[in-house]
Amino acid sequence: MNHSTNEPSLECLKEKIASGDQKAFRELFMAYCARLTQFAFSIVKSRDAAREIIDEVFIKLWRNKINIENIRNLKVYLYTAAKNTALNYLSVNARNNITQSFDLLSVQLIDDQSPERKMINSEILNKINAAIDNLPPRCKMVFKLVREDGLSYKEVGEILNISPKTVDAQMVIAVKQVSEKVKSELDIFPVRKIQKNI
Repeated sequence: MNHSTNEPSLECLKEKIASGDQKAFRELFMAYCARLTQFAFSIVKSRDAAREIIDEVFIKLWRNKINIENIRNLKVYLYTAAKNTALNYLSVNARNNITQSFDLLSVQLIDDQSPERKMINSEILNKINAAIDNLPPRCKMVFKLVREDGLSYKEVGEILNISPKTVDAQMVIAVKQVSEKVKSELDIFPVRKIQKNI
């Protein structure tokens, strides 16, 4: 799902935040808080911890607002900061040999109540999420960031420290596997053709 149409102009916000504009900072927070919290949750598996992690990311950003204009891509910066803070949280709170590897992460697309999603039968949506859950771990993370968060292949590559070509390869795998799984479910239901009365 692409969120770009709802996003404020980041360059404009950066300039305002650098000058101490709290309204602009709140606008940035509201635009990215939910997505970043979901991203952090996919790493730490705790809603409360995810919220604290994202709060920390934004608090640090505000404290260092004078340097915000030096950030080349603010969106990538926020996701990378969320990733690093979440991994640091796991490291500090490690109990069972938790490793800082994306290969252990699980990701599931959430029903964001968008009009498109509402049109999908809940059972089919569950099948889609089940298909996504069965993807290879890194593949799931790439699929989530591209399809759910609307990030570009280049941005996902920067966040996960992989090349855009690798992101593309992972997306090909993800789309193919999810499509095949969902198609097998949809084949149960015959497609109804619209007949025109002549």
